[in-house]
Amino acid sequence: MECNQNQAETLAALQELIDVVAKLRSPDGGCPWDLAQTPQTLIPYVIEEAYEVVDAIKSDDQAAITEELGDLLLQVVLQAQIASEYQQFSLKEVAQGISQKLIRRHPHVFGDVSVQNVDEVRQNWEQIKATEKGEPTPEKHQLSAKLSRYGRTLPPLMAAMKISQKAAAVGFEWENIDGVWAKFHEELAEFQQALAEETPERQESELGDLLFAVLQLARWYNLDPSAALQGTNQRFVQRLQKMEAVVDRPLSDYSLDELETLWQQAKAQLAKEP
Repeated sequence: MECNQNQAETLAALQELIDVVAKLRSPDGGCPWDLAQTPQTLIPYVIEEAYEVVDAIKSDDQAAITEELGDLLLQVVLQAQIASEYQQFSLKEVAQGISQKLIRRHPHVFGDVSVQNVDEVRQNWEQIKATEKGEPTPEKHQLSAKLSRYGRTLPPLMAAMKISQKAAAVGFEWENIDGVWAKFHEELAEFQQALAEETPERQESELGDLLFAVLQLARWYNLDPSAALQGTNQRFVQRLQKMEAVVDRPLSDYSLDELETLWQQAKAQLAKEP
């Protein structure tokens, strides 16, 4: 009985959210900002909210997780609401589609297929997915098509790691770490040359090659480049916070030498903290 009540309350809460979003999008008394949005203008918010969910999960703050999941859910409902206004699809089709997909891709749960381990589950998933999309099975699928999809759908840093991992798995790989370091230095030299002699477009291209080479080093040393960069971002902000805590005027009023001194002091102070 309690389970049924919880389900009813959950469905009621979802319906309330749907009604609120519909009201925000209503030409009769809705919100001008919400009415001005399109699926395209909302793309940055979808990405931002997804990252904020990840950050909340990492913090293990249950209140923050609840709030950020709500913000992400809003983006799903809002996209569906806009689509329904143009008779394209509705939240019903979104929910039905993912439910049916999960049932199809879990025949070991909803059918009579037997699996022995997680690897077999993953293999079945990829085979079913390829069949659904009318593609060759994974073992026959062209590598370039898969890597192209990573490049289109993943954040650049994540896509680069995925692309290099998949390429290495089929043998497109250096024999040892010395080759990776040589490639890094080669790309560094080409980037420096481009900065001195080439167009901005060429400079950007060489910067991309250099960053890709750095990611190969991370892969060879089993380091997570996303976590590494996130840690650097956090340390940078923390050092600025320490600097601002001891100054009596805006940082822009200090000379570069004074800022460097404050920076080193903040760095040393943070190093001593647990």
